[in-house]
Amino acid sequence: MSPESGEGRGIAGVGGGLKGGWWGGGVVATLVAPMASPREIKKRIKAVSNIMRITRTMQMIATSKFAKAQLRATASKPYTEGVFGLVQQLAEKAGNISHPLISGPTGGPKGKHLYLVLTSDRGLCGPYNGSILRTSVKEIRGTDSAGRVVEVSGRKGVGYFKFNDVQVDSHLAQFGDNPQYEDVERLAQSYMDRFEKGEIASVHVVYMRFISSSRQSPEVLQLLPLKPPAVEGEERSGASVQYEFSPEPEELLNELLPVTVKATLYQAFNDAVVSEHVARMIAMKSATDNAGKMGKDLTRTYNRARQSMITTELTEIISGAAALE
Repeated sequence: MSPESGEGRGIAGVGGGLKGGWWGGGVVATLVAPMASPREIKKRIKAVSNIMRITRTMQMIATSKFAKAQLRATASKPYTEGVFGLVQQLAEKAGNISHPLISGPTGGPKGKHLYLVLTSDRGLCGPYNGSILRTSVKEIRGTDSAGRVVEVSGRKGVGYFKFNDVQVDSHLAQFGDNPQYEDVERLAQSYMDRFEKGEIASVHVVYMRFISSSRQSPEVLQLLPLKPPAVEGEERSGASVQYEFSPEPEELLNELLPVTVKATLYQAFNDAVVSEHVARMIAMKSATDNAGKMGKDLTRTYNRARQSMITTELTEIISGAAALE
């Protein structure tokens, strides 16, 4: 509305008293937000301070756990990569690879597709769970409900799938934020046994891959069937190391392929744990910083309210003294 129309200009502000005035022939109505009392503001400052202490403590705990988890993840990674490199060398020696973990049972892969989703038991870790679950839903929804098996590690994932009407066939509650190799080994062995029997056609792991402390990426890993290592047809540039194997490469592959599956799954669990601690550490640091800023803003508001109250009382005292004269 224009000033020349003589109509009301509008309302600005939220809550408080209504002030009216004339401007250009129209009524100007403004809602003024009342200032909270100093006692209420002081309660808010105390609440924000308590929250900041909690988030700072959680940040310190997450930092400590992150250091331990990162050490464990980085220590196991060279072994996993070394096993893959050795399998690739054996594949080059053996030529065409034929193994149940690669081609599945006789007659080809059959059964249902299994999806293992690695989430956390606790929240307050930023977009960690959301990124994994969105990726997993996109992957799972591409398979018919009758032809899939969903297994979840972490209570957050179980609650999410229940809310979205996705059936969870198994909740793996034994891992937590400190997965043991023995537990992961048993899980991987059960997957291999079921795959070789034809009970499941494939195993995909949805987890948060740890790349660095500043970068993590949700990933869908095909655990079974194992993808045979690519054999390069062209000569490699530079010096290459030649190995002599004993016993024969085919026999060694029978031993190394199951080890590769177990090591890969264990690495996925370690990456998921360290990524969770990184996300929680960053989220709690952000929450602590925001609480500190809010505390400063509330302190300034408290000082203004207290100053206004003192000024009002002084004005009343002076006015009362002047009235008595």
